[in-house]
Amino acid sequence: MGIYKLTAFEPNGEKILDEAFEANSDNEAKAKGEALLKENNASEKTHRCTSPDGKLILFHR
Repeated sequence: MGIYKLTAFEPNGEKILDEAFEANSDNEAKAKGEALLKENNASEKTHRCTSPDGKLILFHR
């Protein structure tokens, strides 16, 4: 299990979401990240989710 990092930003660069969460795989982390974005109304905002080894799992600009 690893710790994944999810961040989302407003167009002006303000960070609106900064979450760390655990997942067993990149696929599980992607699903959890998408759910967190949806819960926080940030799905359409600029966002990224990275794996413990720095791999980009989710990205939207």
